[in-house]
Parts: sequence; C-alpha cells; structure tokens
Amino acid sequence: MASSDNLRPNELQFAQVAAVLGPDNSQFETLISHLMSAANEQRSQAETLFNLCKQQHPDTLILKLSQLLHSSPHAEARAMSAVLLRRILTLAGDDESQSETLYPSLSPATQLTLKSTLLESVSRESSKSISKKLCDTVSELASLVLPENGWPELLPFMFQCVTSGNPRHRESALLIFAQLAQYIGETLVPHLETLHAVFLGCLGTGIDADVRIAALNASINFIQCLEKASDRDKFHDLLPLMMQTLTEALNSGEESTAQDALELLIELAGTEPRFLRKQITEVVGAMLQIAEAETLEEGTKHLALEFVITLAEARERAPGMIRKLPQFIKRLFEILMKMLLDVEDDPAWHNAEVEHEDAGESSNYSAGQEYLDRLSISLGGNTIVPVVSEVLPAYLAAPEWQKHHAALIAIAQIAEGCSKVMTKNLEQVVSMVLNSFHDPHPRARWAAINAIGQLSTDLGPDLQNKYHHLVLPALASAMDDFHNPRVQAHAASAVLNFSENCTPELLKPYLDGIVGKLLVLLQNAKQMVQEGALTALASVADSSQEHFQKYYDAVMPYLKAILVNANDKTNRMLRAKSMECISLVGMAVGKDKFKDDAKQVMDVLMSLQGSQLETDDPTISYMLQAWARLCKCLGQDFLPYMNVVMPPLLHSAQLKPDVTITSADSDADIDESDDESIETITLGDKRIGIKTSVLEEKATACNMLCCYADELKEGFFPWIDQVAPTLVPLLKFYFHEEVRKAAVSAMPELLRSAKLAVEKGQAQGRNESYVKQLSDYIIPALVDALHKEPETEICANMLEAIKECVQICGSLLDESQVRSIVEELKQVITASTARRNERAERVKAEDFDAEEGEMLKEENEQEEELFDQVGDCLGTLLKTFKAPFLPFFDEILPYLMPMWGKDRTAEEKRIAICIFDDVAEHCRDAAVKYYGTFLPFVLEACNDTSTDVRQAAVYGVGICAEYGGGAFRPFVSEALSRLDAVIRRPDALHPDNVMAYDNAVSALGKICQFHRDSINAAQIVPAWLNCLPIKGDLIEAKVVHDQLCSMVERSDGELLGLNHQYLPKIVAVFADVLSAGKDLASEETVTRMINLLRQLQQTLPPSAMASTLSSLQPQQQLALQSVLSS
Repeated sequence: MASSDNLRPNELQFAQVAAVLGPDNSQFETLISHLMSAANEQRSQAETLFNLCKQQHPDTLILKLSQLLHSSPHAEARAMSAVLLRRILTLAGDDESQSETLYPSLSPATQLTLKSTLLESVSRESSKSISKKLCDTVSELASLVLPENGWPELLPFMFQCVTSGNPRHRESALLIFAQLAQYIGETLVPHLETLHAVFLGCLGTGIDADVRIAALNASINFIQCLEKASDRDKFHDLLPLMMQTLTEALNSGEESTAQDALELLIELAGTEPRFLRKQITEVVGAMLQIAEAETLEEGTKHLALEFVITLAEARERAPGMIRKLPQFIKRLFEILMKMLLDVEDDPAWHNAEVEHEDAGESSNYSAGQEYLDRLSISLGGNTIVPVVSEVLPAYLAAPEWQKHHAALIAIAQIAEGCSKVMTKNLEQVVSMVLNSFHDPHPRARWAAINAIGQLSTDLGPDLQNKYHHLVLPALASAMDDFHNPRVQAHAASAVLNFSENCTPELLKPYLDGIVGKLLVLLQNAKQMVQEGALTALASVADSSQEHFQKYYDAVMPYLKAILVNANDKTNRMLRAKSMECISLVGMAVGKDKFKDDAKQVMDVLMSLQGSQLETDDPTISYMLQAWARLCKCLGQDFLPYMNVVMPPLLHSAQLKPDVTITSADSDADIDESDDESIETITLGDKRIGIKTSVLEEKATACNMLCCYADELKEGFFPWIDQVAPTLVPLLKFYFHEEVRKAAVSAMPELLRSAKLAVEKGQAQGRNESYVKQLSDYIIPALVDALHKEPETEICANMLEAIKECVQICGSLLDESQVRSIVEELKQVITASTARRNERAERVKAEDFDAEEGEMLKEENEQEEELFDQVGDCLGTLLKTFKAPFLPFFDEILPYLMPMWGKDRTAEEKRIAICIFDDVAEHCRDAAVKYYGTFLPFVLEACNDTSTDVRQAAVYGVGICAEYGGGAFRPFVSEALSRLDAVIRRPDALHPDNVMAYDNAVSALGKICQFHRDSINAAQIVPAWLNCLPIKGDLIEAKVVHDQLCSMVERSDGELLGLNHQYLPKIVAVFADVLSAGKDLASEETVTRMINLLRQLQQTLPPSAMASTLSSLQPQQQLALQSVLSS
C-alpha cells in the first residue's frame, strides 16, 4: 500500500478544497479565520488552501466570499471577505505571477451575482470601517469593467445612494465616486448639472461630517479630471462650502476631520491652483488664520501652511498667483519666523559628540526651516528680500537669543531662492551676519557661522571675491572659542564652504593664519572639532593647490597619526575624514612632494580594506574616494594597487538598492521618522522606500570607476570586461541621478581605454574587433537610455557621451547605429520643443510677472544646453562620415529649421549656424546644394547684435568662400559688405568682439584667395593686409599668416602693390608674428617667413630695406634684427 502515500497530499488537498467550498459554510468561515491567524503555520496552510481554491474553482470561491461578505454576522469575516475580493480582482497582484485579474475568467452568472451582492452589501453594511473596505472593492472592480460599460447598474445605484437620507449610503457613494473619478470623470460631463447639485447638497451646513469629507474628496477628484477650464468653472461656487467644511470641523473641535479636509485641499492646490484663483484672498486668509491659531494642534497648523506653500510652488499651473498677495506674504513670513523661535537651550546641544546633534530643536522649528526654503525658491528674491529687510532688524535688535538665532537661520534658509537679489545687496547681508559673530549666546554665534557657510555656497563666488578680508578673519577668530567646541567645529566647517568657491590666489594671504588654527584644532580633545578641522584642511588644500606645499611638512604627520591611531568604533568618522584630507592634500601638492608618504598611506588603506569593516562603517565610502584621488595624484604609478582597489569597488558599484514597496494608502507606512536614511517616492498606487546610504555608496563607487578609467587610460584595460557589464545597465538606474550620471560619463572613457590599449599593444592580444564589440555594446545602450531619460540635464550629458563615443570609434559604427542616433536626436528636439511650448503657455497666465519670466529663462537655458549638444553630435557625425552622412542630415533638417526663426535666442541661432558651418566644412562640394537656403541667413547673421552669432556666421562665410567655388560667386559682393561692417566696427578689437573680427579677416582673406576675379583686388587685398596680424583666434591666426606667406612667396602683385609700396606693412606683420613666438604661426610658417625676410635683405637695394626698417616700431625692429643677424 505504500505506493499510494505519494498521492495522498494531493488527494488530501482536493478533499480539503471540496470540503471548504461544499454546502457547509462553517468550513469556509474557518478557512477565512485561519487566514487572519497570528500563528504562522496555521496561516500559511490556510493561504495554500485558499490559492488552490482560487486556481481550481474561482467561481465557487467568489460566490462563497460574496455570500460571507453579505451575510456573515462576524464583522472581521465580512471585513476579510471585502479585502480578499479586492485582492483577487486587483489587476496586478503582489506576486509577479498574478498580473492578471480573475474577473474575466468568471462565468457571466458569477459576475452578475458578484456585482449585485457588492451593491447590496454597500446598502446593508453598518460598520464604518467595513463600509470603507467595501467601497475600495467596488471601485477596484468598477475601474476594470466601467470602461467597457460592464456595470450599467452602478451609476444609478450611486446616484440613488447619494440622494438617500442615510448618511452611511451617501458617504459610501461619494467614496466610490472619489476613487472612480479618474476612470469615469469625462463620461460624466453630460451630467455636470446633476453632479453639481449632488456635491452642493452633500457639502452644505448641517450635513454629517463624514459625508462632507467624502463629498470634498469626490468633488476635488472630479474637478482634477475635467479637461476644460470652462467645465471646472461650473464648480467654483463649491469652494466656499469646501472651506466651510474645514472651518466648521475646526470650530466643533473635530481636528482629525479638519486635517483630512486640509490634505484634500492641498492636493487641489498642487494640481488645479487656478480653480482657487477667484477666491484666493479668502482661501489664503483662512489658511493663515489657522496657522496663527494658538489653540490648534501643530499638525493642523503645518497642513494649513503646507497648503499655502504648495500654492506658491504650483508655478507651472498658476505662475505668479501668490505674489499678487503681498499683504499675505509678510504675514506668512512672520508665522514662519515665530516657528523658528521654538528652540530651547538644551545642555545636550552643547555637549554633543556629533555635528548634527539638534537637541532643543522642535518639529515646529524644523518645519519652519523647510517652509522658508521652499517659499523663497518658489517666490524668488524680489518678493522675499523686501519682507526680510522689514522683519529681521527687529529680531536682531531684540534681547532674546532665540530671536537672533531665528533671524540668522532665516537668512541661511532663503539664500538659495534669493541668491540673485541678495548678491546685489551683499554688503548689507554680510554685515548683518558678521555682527552676530560677537553675539553673547553661543547658539546665536553658531547660527551666524552657519549663515556664512550657507551664503558662501549660495552667493559665491561674489561673496568670496568681495568680502574675503572680513569673512576669513571672523571665522579664524571663531575657531578660538575653546569654551564652545560646537562653535569651533562649525567655524571650521564654514571655512570649507567658503574655500570651495575661492581661487588659490585669493586664499594665499590667509593660509598661514588659517592652517595654523586648524592644526591647533586637530589636536583638540573633542572629536567633533577634529573632524571639522580635517574637512576644512582638506578643502583649503584643494582650493589653494600648489600654495599648500609650504604647509605640507607641518600638516602631514598629524594626518598620518590620526589615520593610524583612530581605530576604535567611536573614531570611525575621524579616520574616514583623515583619509579624505590626506588624499586631497596629496593631490594639491602633487606627486613629487607626496610620493614618499603615499606608499605608507596606501599600506594603511590596504590593511584596512583587508579587515572586516561593518556595513555601516563610513570608512568604506571615504576609502573608495581616497583611492581614486591617490590614483589621480600618482597616475600610472598607481597601477600596482588596482588589484587591491577594484574588487571592493566593483562590489559597491553592484549593490542592489534596498527597496521596500507598500501600497500608497496602506497603513503600514514606511516609517521615515526612525531612519533618517530612507527616501520615499510614490509611483501610482505604490509607495517605494529606498535606503539612501546604499544608493550613495553605489553612486560614489560608479564615480570612482569613471575616475580610474579617465586617469589610467590604457592601464585600465584589464578591468573593462568587468566594469562595462556593471555600468551599462546603470544608464537606466532611475532610483538615483548620480549613479546614472557616473555611468554616462564612464562610457566614452571605457571605449578610449580599449582603443588606446589596442593601439599601444597593451590589450592582452586583443585587436580592433574587441573595440568594435565594446562599442556595439555601449553605443546602442546609451541611445536607448537617452530615449527613456526623464531629466533634461542628464539628456545633455548622454548626448555629450554619444558624441565622444563617435569621436573615439567613429568608423566602427554601422549604418543602423548611425540611424538610431539620428532618430534619437529628432526625438530630443521634439521633446524639447514640447517643453518650450508648455512654458510659452505659462507666459499667457493672468498673474505672470517679471520674476516668473526670470525663472522661465533659466529653464529654457537648459534646453539651449541640450540643443548645443545636439549640434555637437551632428558636427561629430559630419566630421566622421562626411558627405555619406548627408541623407541622414536631410532627414533631421526639418527639425532644425525652426532654430533659424526670428524669434529664437542668440544661442540657438549660433548653434544653428555652427551646424551649417560643419556641413559646409566637412561635406565641401556635396554641401553646395544647401547654400541657396542657408547662406542668406548666415550673411544676415554676420551683423547680428550677438558677438558669438557674428563669429559663427563670418566663419561660415570663410568656409563657403573656400569650398563653394561657383556656388559662392553670387554671394561675393554681399559677403564683402557684411565682413567690412564687422571689421570696421569701432569696438571691433574689444576682447568680446575680437574673435568675430579675426574670423571676418580670415574670411576676407579666403575671398581674396579663391574669388580674386570677382572682386576689386587692387583695393580689397591691401585692405585685408591692413588688418594683419590677427592675435585673438590663434587657430585662424595660423591659417591667415600662412596664407600671407604663400602670397609673398609667389610675389602676388596686388599684395605687394605698385613699386612694392606695401612691403613695409608686410615686413611689419612678419616682425609682429615672429616676436610672438609659436602663438601666431606654425613652426613651418615661421621658417618660411625668416627665409623670405633674408631673401628681401639680399634682393632689395640697401636703401629700400633701411627705409622699410625705419618705419617699424622699436620692438619690431629688434625682432627683425635678431632674425636677420642669426
């Protein structure tokens, strides 16, 4: 009988399924209660059985669940049935295998029963929480079947409920409605009148509070679904009732209801701010009143503020609206300033061991900081700075330290958003902050230092250039505050912020004082102070570069001592910062000075790397960066260490993101408060929590890989096979921008390394087919990633990387790869144009103002950067493939044409002209067919107001003159007058204009050379000679002076003039060119000039030569004499 044992589990399970789904309902109820069991074993057995029922008898299971939901006397059984039904019906199950809903596979009879049972249960259910779960289940099913009109009974049922006298029915109908608005919103447009009446009826005074909140939710969701503003406007008169729902809840002490209402209104402010516009004064006024109310909970007040800030941030949909309410902006600012006063002088703050200890700071204080930052970024300096100037002086003059502290924190918080306006009033801002360096209270002094640190970042380098003589001495004396280690440590940190925006020359005079102080702080007993000093030293070394050499011998022994001795757990950060400091000092002073210590430092790092570090040890990330800096400092000498460095680096680069996914409305919130390092993003109905420390380590590692490839070139070859498959997939790593940026930058570096290794015979026997294989892997991946990239800035990086890859292995690309690049360029231009058009729409908004205009201009500059990269990419493709690329160019041309429009910015015109210049230069004869279309534009642009446009245009004229032959002839006379205008400008030689001038002179020379028969040469050739030498554009200078040489060599009659009358000028030009060394002419041209001068000396009568020399400047005479006598 033993053989039948093997069948038993299945038979047993079949028997269980049959029993559970049989006529006796008690077995099914038991199964459902086991699914809720706290005992794991019992629960998992029940889950297995439930899934079997679902697979084998879905109809019976659904009917049993419906019955239980409808009739069970046990509330938890009804609740569980609602939840299970929703899970079965949901489109995407949590497990990947069930991405299908069971519903379509049910028989029509079951489907009908399910739908009618659900609606009956909604009518019958008395428990509030089960009602909500039921509504979720109904909405889930409705979202599946309504688009196909698969539930005709639902809408009449909802209208019936919503007009019934039973509050629970009305609430349920509104809850379902709120969830379905996005699916059925537009289909209800014909019934707007009815809906309006329904919402009006459910939002009125005296209605049950739950019904009003549900009506608020439904009406807000519905308004967001309406495409047409005219349809939305029909609901405007609901706004006072929406606000009343909020105020009445507050007046009757129902704060949790009020908070629900606020959250819904915040959603409305973010998505449809213009809906609020007609009553904006009343709405914002009410919100500020809530924020000012003494008796309300903090959470309620914060939500009211969140509403106003959200409205200010809704720039894309309602630009400038809040700025039209100056009376509120001051009131709002004063509320936020009061929040900053909510800080206590907690002893724990003073005794802290770490810099970010924030004892005494309340949640109110933190919220105030966040809101100030967001408000200033969204409204800008012209709105915020006048209010600040009005409010802060009283705070700074008050006796309480909290007020001084608040004013200084506020200055730091608004700096980013107000940087332009604050930079104009620098003196006022700096003196306000520096005066507080002498505040009697250490927390106020800390806040003043904090403000200087923030301003150094946001207002640099203007602040550094104008006020270094005040700021650096103030920070230096703050470092002497030995009674207050937190102030000392913060002063050191501020030195870091200040020096990051400094030139070496600017820092030099202060180095003695600052390095001396930092060395004293390095020996402080407080670890926090030592850490601050290390970071500051690192930054000062980095910013002062070779000027740091004189301090090296004093500083390095201390740094090495910390590296070697700081080895218990409490000192991990100190040791990590010493690595950072040593490697930055090494890079600053250079290999020769550092190499003796480098070996010792690397030995310590190697032994650390071999030891078992804990996963949260900051050493890991710092060590990755230190190794890369040591590599940059030592160059090829670093190669022996790569075997130690690479394995852990690859491990870090391959880290999987630590992700937690919950549903967006689940109660199992990812708790952000416990763990600082969890970042949450909501995607659709899922909330994703990601551990940021893992992402940061991954980003650092990817950046370092890029660094090694860049520094070691062919030396990096042995690692390519491991690095490429690690980084290529990360081009689409959407959790973290830095990871993507690093992966993008690394692509050309890997190709360059492979190509150099093959060329130099260091590729372990691999040949060019390896480079081709690698480029076939990398280039399509880059193009594909570009197609999906959401960030404009990274799109520009990707285009730049594609361009570099084409430069490195151009001829290895096949036609389909070139086509895919061109297709992607079209896509980039189309997407960019769509973004611009959307911004152009914003300009038409009622409240659009100058401040918005400024912000738009900045957003559009990103598009220009993108277009510049498109132009560079095309230029590289043209240079690589020449005329055979033109069929592709013709495809993309319609996308480029708008860039020649009159309404375009100077930068766009410049890029468009550069693209034409590239076509003309690289495709020569084949490009002639474009002259008729583009040359008139180019000629007109020669006299553009922008000097960059002029330069690109006159360069193009020179190219066409050189390669255009007969096609250019019809344009010669206009070209001459356009070039003449550039050359004769009174300010032509001003540094801004000299490049355009030099290129115009070069173009004129080409017309003289290639179109002599179409011009009055006796007049124009001497005019050209008269412009020489050119000294601004060194590339064109070499071309032009070589041309002059050739003309003299063949005794060009028009150049020399009657009786050699222009000879003195020619000799003077030669003298100038020769006295400039190799800058203005190639070595070959210099030799030819010297030979020509010697011939002249021998062939001309001595008197002619003497008079030529006497007409020269003394400096030119000296240059000639030294050449002729040697």
